Amino acid sequence: MPRPIKCRRVEFFPENTYFIPLGKRKCEVEEIVLKVEELEAMRLKDIEGLSQEECAERMQVSRQTFQNIIDSARKKVAIALTQGSAIHISGGNYTSGLCQFKCLNCGKVYDLNYAHDKHTCPYCGSSEVICEKKNRFCHRWCGK
Repeated sequence: MPRPIKCRRVEFFPENTYFIPLGKRKCEVEEIVLKVEELEAMRLKDIEGLSQEECAERMQVSRQTFQNIIDSARKKVAIALTQGSAIHISGGNYTSGLCQFKCLNCGKVYDLNYAHDKHTCPYCGSSEVICEKKNRFCHRWCGK
């Protein structure tokens, strides 16, 4: 039985999640899905210029897992660029470690590391706080 997939830590989430070749309509091109953690791997390695070990540490995965993630990402991007495919950034197994919480007493909204921080408002000290996404983790950017 295979091991369950461990969530990768992601620090950057793009505003634009869909890229299509100029002059083509969405219905005319094949779509390649680039996972959020694959984009993060390319950002850390290719833009920030970190070593493989530093990237793996930041994403909280092994070096081999990081190498597998970045190899997959680069292959997808290369295919999209050479074959004129659209790139859709979506899905994956990731967490940011942060969630936006709202204090029910003072109404302030703030980021909270739900894995380590206590659920108390840093502004008024109240323990009556909920995830901004209605008392559950949002599943979009803050994790599972």
